[in-house]
Amino acid sequence: MAHIDLGVDETEFPGVRGLMKYRPVTGKPMMELAETLLRGPLSLPTADRELIAAYVSGRNECTYCCSAHSAFAAALLDEGMTVVDQVRADVDTAQVGAKLRALLHIAGAVQRSGREVTSELVEAARTEGATDEEIHDTVLIAAAFCMVNRYVDGLGTFAPSDPKFYDEAAQRITSVGYRNMA
Repeated sequence: MAHIDLGVDETEFPGVRGLMKYRPVTGKPMMELAETLLRGPLSLPTADRELIAAYVSGRNECTYCCSAHSAFAAALLDEGMTVVDQVRADVDTAQVGAKLRALLHIAGAVQRSGREVTSELVEAARTEGATDEEIHDTVLIAAAFCMVNRYVDGLGTFAPSDPKFYDEAAQRITSVGYRNMA
């Protein structure tokens, strides 16, 4: 049970979904941000953006966000959950491209502290073909997920333990997006 009464059945609206229902005035712009960052017209593939969200959420130990975005990324990747699990276990040995690996290193630095994003990490990403826009978007996705992870966990929201819940959510998100999530 969440630390505050969200006024919803948390098993029906777990994690951030219950928080969006509780405070639509803040929930609506947060969903718009998620839609823009994870599905909007950015140069990084949607699957890569979801993988960055899953990776950061896993490093932050946010069960709900990590499980959700891992399922969302897996639904979009040809390799499915195999590559998601590889990235979460060890970015350096995961079967991802060099550019994505470099961007994941940047995301990991953001997760620790924005100040840990060094010019060396940025240059390594550029060397692998990342554009300034992709570096920007990676930093913003990682920073946004640090905020959302702390929001979800700071209010003690419910996180389903059944992977089937997240797989069903992935089908919904990949077909209709985040705007209608709550």
